Amino acid sequence: MKAVSLRVTALSLGLLASGWAAASTYVVDRYQDDQNQGSLRWAIEQSNANPSDDNEILIQAVGKAPYSIKVNSPLPEIKGPVKIIGTQWDKTGEFIAIDGSNYIQGEGAKACPGAMPGQYGTNVRTMTLPGLVLRDTHHVVLKGLDIHRFCIGILVNRSSNNLIQHNRISNNYGGAGVMFTGDDGKGNPTSTTTNNNKFLDNILQDNGDGLELTRGAAFNLIANNLFTNTKANPEPSQGIEILWGNDNAVVGNKFENYSDGLQINWGKRNYIAYNELTANSTGFNLTGDGNIFDSNKVHGNRIGIAVRSEKDANSHITLTKNQIWDNGKDIKRCEAGGTCVPNQRLGAIVFGVPALEHEGFVGSRGGGVVIDPKNLQKTCTEPTQQGCNAQPNQWIQAPKLTAHQGQLVVSFKGQANQRYRVEFFGNRNAQSKEAEQFVGAATVATNAQGQATLTWKPTEKFANYTANITDHLGASSELSQPVKLK
Repeated sequence: MKAVSLRVTALSLGLLASGWAAASTYVVDRYQDDQNQGSLRWAIEQSNANPSDDNEILIQAVGKAPYSIKVNSPLPEIKGPVKIIGTQWDKTGEFIAIDGSNYIQGEGAKACPGAMPGQYGTNVRTMTLPGLVLRDTHHVVLKGLDIHRFCIGILVNRSSNNLIQHNRISNNYGGAGVMFTGDDGKGNPTSTTTNNNKFLDNILQDNGDGLELTRGAAFNLIANNLFTNTKANPEPSQGIEILWGNDNAVVGNKFENYSDGLQINWGKRNYIAYNELTANSTGFNLTGDGNIFDSNKVHGNRIGIAVRSEKDANSHITLTKNQIWDNGKDIKRCEAGGTCVPNQRLGAIVFGVPALEHEGFVGSRGGGVVIDPKNLQKTCTEPTQQGCNAQPNQWIQAPKLTAHQGQLVVSFKGQANQRYRVEFFGNRNAQSKEAEQFVGAATVATNAQGQATLTWKPTEKFANYTANITDHLGASSELSQPVKLK
């Protein structure tokens, strides 16, 4: 029998004597899926039975690339603290795969049942058939792995302070490539259980949703990841879906070839910045309150930013310093998001776009999902209309932009005696109506009648200019019509 590699020091001997476990290193050098020493299943069970802050599971490259461990049944849930590392990544950048195809039965998304009978695939509530499971634990590190062909690649359920970095998560066609959720097991959120996780420098390819932050997931950092799809994916839904997730930071990621690059459903105070979204049906598809979208690059989508109506008429979304150009592409990809409505108004920022909860949505609402038409939400078309959601962002109206003697003149009607921020954008293409380059901002206050006028002189020359406004609560408008400076 092979010996387990143990790092034993004088301190750890003292801890053993007092009842504490010593840190251990478990080496995985057999790819057979059994409970014998050297298998992944054995290593997880050993670490779970002997928890320590410095436990390691080191998965070696065995044989020739590609390196793959095919599991025949669900792996044990991982109880941290422990580092699980595919050792080849540090040496060559190659991943070691953990593959669920031996026991996921059926084709594509239909092999992945939801929590409700008859539902399946992406965009239904589910925690079924995951690959690696972190549940009710903490301080787990995953690195150098390719988690693929499960229904959920990595499930982080009611677990905090974990690090997932330098992995590839691919071909998980059910709930998501990675799911961070506070789900209590019955679909209810838990607000303090899935916090302060970090998901960094990963590649997510051909998953249903790339990543989810749902049901109470909060204060998590999602940074510097690639979210992408090929034609092999049967349900290219969201790069990231945030559902009742608050105070998360999504920074420096790229999203391409989805229905929605990023979708927020009623989450609050999430900070979304410095991401790139391209070749999606919709770049950002948004509801929620207090969410901030700052300095993102949004280009080559059908709609750049879609702000949906919702039942909370007081919710607001802030759009600031984003670069938005070359949208309006013919990308009709609508897996619980996106935009496939005929004659849909397209553009950089569009309010009132219907999504799966709305009357008028065209596309899939999730496998086996049927919504009674009387429960579908409607969007009001005028302020006095009843029985419908108010227009998004508290009916804030786009400003009127004109040119006068080499300056831009902004005028608008808002709330009386209130402060507004005006942002200006330049477009290199004279036919563009978008916001290619942020060129400056100014502040103006309305008078007692809610009227405001501001004159501003650009320092950079563009073919035309647009502007939008943000009120003191943080609600941002659509863009003005473009104007040219003579």
